[in-house]
Amino acid sequence: MHEYIIGWDIGGAHLKAAAIEPAGVVTKVIQVSCPLWKGMNELEMAIEAVGRKIPFKSALHAITMTGELVDLFESREQGVNAIVQIIQQRFGGEKIKIFAGNKGFLAPEKFGTEAVEAIASANWVASATFAAQKTNNGLFIDIGSTTTDILVCSNSNVSAQGFTDFERLVSEELVYTGIVRTPVMAVSQYTEFKGSRVGLMAEYFATMADIYRLTGELNEAHDQADTADGAAKDFTSSARRLARMIGYDYVVEEKSAWLQLAKNIRSKQLIKIQRACEKQLSRAILAPDDYFIGAGIGRFLVKQLANQLGHPYIDFSELFECSVNDYEISIADCAPAVSVGCLAGSSV
Repeated sequence: MHEYIIGWDIGGAHLKAAAIEPAGVVTKVIQVSCPLWKGMNELEMAIEAVGRKIPFKSALHAITMTGELVDLFESREQGVNAIVQIIQQRFGGEKIKIFAGNKGFLAPEKFGTEAVEAIASANWVASATFAAQKTNNGLFIDIGSTTTDILVCSNSNVSAQGFTDFERLVSEELVYTGIVRTPVMAVSQYTEFKGSRVGLMAEYFATMADIYRLTGELNEAHDQADTADGAAKDFTSSARRLARMIGYDYVVEEKSAWLQLAKNIRSKQLIKIQRACEKQLSRAILAPDDYFIGAGIGRFLVKQLANQLGHPYIDFSELFECSVNDYEISIADCAPAVSVGCLAGSSV
């Protein structure tokens, strides 16, 4: 008999885990850095880090992933199999349930090549499914460090147009932009600075983490990725990196100008996400009083979008009777890990 469930979301940059009691109470949520492209040892070390905070004994492990996409692997199939193998070696096959999207949960020894497509990058299915069950209707938006998921929830189900990453990029239910790891050059080709329109250099000089450090919206607990130049994460260092994007030297006396520059780039990212939201709303499935459900470390943007587009807002954490906060990592920060654990609990 399992005393509790641990939901795991194994990403390419972070490992997220949530401990959930049989009654569905979430007792702990953890996020640790896991740059999987550097090697499988990164995953092993990240699992050990989680184990120092959540005991693994007597736990059932529910697994979802996106880490199979990193360039460590030649294919998604190879990535899925490698990740599952590590999990099996660590916990044993009888204690593992692999989430395969709409196919449900599979035991490691019972899935083959045909199931890989359903397992790969299915973490959004877990989050959106849980949100749909709780809210009935709404637009689920998860803005993370790297990507944004936008899913219509209708009649307690997920009304997705795409399921693979390719299909979801086409449908714009997956927008490859986030608030930490996204390079600034991927958000726009230009911006405004001191009254002029200026091009942004196509160089990896700065990331969106620099933008949100300057605006004061990036929680230190969420700021786990390396900076573009390997330097510090303070205001001055972030502004210097941003200045390189426009071929300018940072001047400390012009702090207000750098803050405005960050706000201008922030608005361009927000517009990109808003257009994808409007595309889903244009399907005319949702009513004006249906919620925007905000998840991910960038959900402060979802709240703003809800206000701009005339919808009420609800935080993903509010879908739970009991909320936890572990070193400022919340339920909504790690929605897929929490969701896959809860869904596994209801299927036991």
